[in-house]
Amino acid sequence: MPLRLPDKLPAIDILKGENIFVMDDTRAHTQDIRPLRIVILNLMPIKITTETDLIRLLSNTPLQIEVCFMKLTSHTPSHTPVEHMMMFYRDFESLRKEKFDGMIITGAPVETMDFEDVRYWPELIDIFTWARTHVTSTLFICWAAQAGLYFHYGVPKHALPKKMFGIFEQQILEPLLPIFRGFDDQFMMPHSRHSEIWKSDILQHPELSLIAESEQSGVSIVMARGGREFFVTGHIEYAPNTLDNEYKRDCGVRDDVDLPYHYYKNDDPSQGPLVTWRAHANLFYNNWINYYVYQATPYDINKIE
Repeated sequence: MPLRLPDKLPAIDILKGENIFVMDDTRAHTQDIRPLRIVILNLMPIKITTETDLIRLLSNTPLQIEVCFMKLTSHTPSHTPVEHMMMFYRDFESLRKEKFDGMIITGAPVETMDFEDVRYWPELIDIFTWARTHVTSTLFICWAAQAGLYFHYGVPKHALPKKMFGIFEQQILEPLLPIFRGFDDQFMMPHSRHSEIWKSDILQHPELSLIAESEQSGVSIVMARGGREFFVTGHIEYAPNTLDNEYKRDCGVRDDVDLPYHYYKNDDPSQGPLVTWRAHANLFYNNWINYYVYQATPYDINKIE
């Protein structure tokens, strides 16, 4: 089944060009199906790119999914047209009384700041608290994973001496979990961050399960509340060219930019990226939607608690 998206969302034309079946609201209303409702709090600066990356992965399921985009009232993005935000995004306050089967909270370019110094931190913790009673399963990505672990469990983040940047091999620690159904023993994940979560801090909390890690990039995926919360420290949703764009953007501008690890063919930017994570990315999102959202959420969405 296709994704159900707002009419005229830019991602629709992009993904149709990739032969991904998406459906706008006009056509979806003619189908008598109760779609899964997924709300995305998009904190990334370039909204359209992140929208497309996530929708691409959410489309790989036989279920119909209705996607809603949430924005913060306390923050105005500077890299996305105001018209786009007004047309496709809704303030948290306008969504507060609604319930959703799943939620995705993206990373944000504020990881070098203390959480409490982030201007929209008060609103964000309000959303974190709301999600626990209004969403069946929430997926926290990169900085949002650090923020969620800090707010809900008191787990601190730690600054890295150098940016964790590239594609890193991940080890599965709980292979029988449904989230890893169909996975190989190892999988690859893009990382692009200046801070990290320590394994020793996670292990101090019995309510947290470390389910994947890397010898090089550290804590990878943490699960809590039986799968109602997943904290992913990397960017398995990244498109093939995302790290390339970041590398070229920062070269000559910053003095701490290294070649992204294990990313370019023969470590040569002129040869382009070697994509090694896309299959597991699709599988991860498909498993999340199937086992932790669809099979866990009540048919009457108002009964989520």
